[in-house]
Amino acid sequence: MKRIAILGSTGSIGTQALDVISRNPERFTVSALTCGRNVSLFREQIRRFKPELAVCQLQEDAEKLSWEFPGIRILFGEAGLIAAAESDCDILLNSLMGMRGLAPTYHAIMAGHDIALANKETLVAGGSVIMDAVEKKGVKMLPVDSEHSAIFQCLEGNRDKKIRKILLTASGGPFRGWSYEQLKTVTPEMALRHPNWSMGQKITIDSATMMNKGLEMIEAKWLFHVDIDDIQVLVHPQSVVHSGIEFTDSSVLTQLGVPDMRIPISVALAYPDRLEFPELALDFFGKGKELTFEEPDRKVFRCMELAVSASRQGGSYPVVMNAANEVLVQAFLDKKIGFTEIGEKIEQVMEEHDSVSDPSLEEIIAIDKETRERTRELI
Repeated sequence: MKRIAILGSTGSIGTQALDVISRNPERFTVSALTCGRNVSLFREQIRRFKPELAVCQLQEDAEKLSWEFPGIRILFGEAGLIAAAESDCDILLNSLMGMRGLAPTYHAIMAGHDIALANKETLVAGGSVIMDAVEKKGVKMLPVDSEHSAIFQCLEGNRDKKIRKILLTASGGPFRGWSYEQLKTVTPEMALRHPNWSMGQKITIDSATMMNKGLEMIEAKWLFHVDIDDIQVLVHPQSVVHSGIEFTDSSVLTQLGVPDMRIPISVALAYPDRLEFPELALDFFGKGKELTFEEPDRKVFRCMELAVSASRQGGSYPVVMNAANEVLVQAFLDKKIGFTEIGEKIEQVMEEHDSVSDPSLEEIIAIDKETRERTRELI
C-alpha cells in the first residue's frame, strides 16, 4: 500500500487526487495533507482520511484543528509545508499553486521521496536545481499535468528511441481566434470560463493568455531533456489528444482521453500500474469523433512567446518571467490591470532584468521576491 502525502489537498488537483485514493482504499493511504485557507473543507478531509500530519496556512487555524483532532500532528506555515514534504511517505503529490511549491519539492526529493508533480513553477523557476536533485537522489519525477502525463506515457517503452520533437497540445482557451485588440476587452469573468477544463483561477487565466502553454514547454524541456525549440505546440480545441511524440522516422505516438484530471493523477499515483475508470471511456463517435489542430497565434498570445524567450535566454530569466506573471495574473483578477497588460508588463520586467547564470535555490527565491516587488511597482 502506497502512503501518499498531498500538498494542496483542498485545491482542484488535491480534491480529485483524494477521489482517486478513496476509490482505491486497498492501494493507497493518506499520510499527510496541507491546505491554504479553505479550513472547512480541510476539516472534512482530515476527518475522512485521518492523516498523521495536517498543515494549514495560519497559526490560529492550526490551533483550532489541534483541539478538534488531538491524535493528529497539526502544523502551519512554510515550516509546516517543509515538514509535510519531508514526512514519511512513498510519493508526494505537489499540487500547490505558484512558487510556494518549489522549496517543498526540493526537500521532498532530498528526503528520498518520489514526486507526483502538478506544480509548474517548480520546474519553470528551478528546473536545473530540481532535476539535479532528482538525479542525485535517484527518485522518480512523475508528471501530473495532462500534457506531460501524455508524453510520459508515450515514452514508456520508448526511452531508447530517438525522438524528433515533442507535440504539446493546447485547447486554445476561451479566446481562440481573437485579435489582440479584442483581447483588451477581456474581463476576469470572461477569462475564467474555460471551454473544457475545470481548474483553479490562476491556471485558468494562464490558459486564457496561453502563458500556461509556455510554462508547460519549459516543464517539458526539463522533464524530458529536450531543447525548447524541439517542442511544437498544437492548438487542439477538443482536448482529447493530450500530447505526443514524433520519432525520427516521422512516426507519431499520442495519448487520447476525455479531459478529466483523475486519469493523469491516477497514472502518477499508481505507477507503474493502471487503475480502473470505466466511466471515463472515450466515445470515438461522440467527443472523439472530430479532432482538429491549429497553429497557435504567438503574436496575439504573446505570453507563450515570452516564456519561450525566457527559456532560451536561460539563467534567471524564467524565474523573473514566472514571478511577474503570478503577480500580474492576481492583479488582473483584482481588476487592477487589463488582460493584455499581463504580457506587456512581463516583457517590461524581463527587459529590465540582469540575469544570473545557473542560480542556486537560495538565489532563485531571492530573485523571485525582488521581481514580485518590482512588478507590484508597475501596477
